[in-house]
Amino acid sequence: MPATQHEKASSFRALHAGEAFIIPNPWDVGSARVLEALGFRALATTSSGFAFTLGRRDGGATLDDVTAHVRALSEATSLPVAVDLENGYGPAPEDAATAIARVAEAGAVGGSIEDYDPETGLYEAERAAERVATAVEAARALPFAFALTARAENHIRGNPDLDDTIARLQAYERAGADVLYAPGLRSGDDIRAVCEAVSKPVNVLARPGLTVAEIAEAGGTRISVGGALTWVAIGAVASAAEQIRDSGDLSVLAASVKIQDWLGG
Repeated sequence: MPATQHEKASSFRALHAGEAFIIPNPWDVGSARVLEALGFRALATTSSGFAFTLGRRDGGATLDDVTAHVRALSEATSLPVAVDLENGYGPAPEDAATAIARVAEAGAVGGSIEDYDPETGLYEAERAAERVATAVEAARALPFAFALTARAENHIRGNPDLDDTIARLQAYERAGADVLYAPGLRSGDDIRAVCEAVSKPVNVLARPGLTVAEIAEAGGTRISVGGALTWVAIGAVASAAEQIRDSGDLSVLAASVKIQDWLGG
């Protein structure tokens, strides 16, 4: 019998109470099915990767688009799905609350809210904390344990101020966030500083130059890859297509994949 949303939410929470784990980011149903077949225990959407499947840049998907995407992923796999909700699809705290309710109805058991607006930049710290508090209230109103992640965007938005990042994450923890996330941390020392400053699980964005072991040793609980797997896949497609275009060499088409193992049937 397929897992219920309550069961998915409980198992997702339990992952955060154990050893560090990797939560990969599929960009469509097919990649989600592959990642499930490979043994990963939870999935998170990627805003940039999903927008690419629509032929758009990061930030170009609407809440309606994302809700449909979440429903498709949740129905296609048995794994817990968490959602990159960007800034909640609107500047008002109530926008974030609406986004959480929408994706929860579509099957998600977790989601993240950013403290950055593409139109105005980073929110002032007090306003950002207010938005997190409203998002937490919406999550707590659900009939299952939705895991709310609060993101401090400093390090990928031109303000690599670790002290401010930590202060923001501490404020989001006080506002009730279940998981804390500062994408763009570049070293084990920075990850350790964040993890030691808060008591909630910390999500770390994987990047070249870091290892899973290093992130775990520094205190990271959850390790995501963002849109990177999308670009690895698309990079391979582009490279193969360029080889065919430029040399007429079709040997690249001999690549073997385990479709039956991944998709069944």
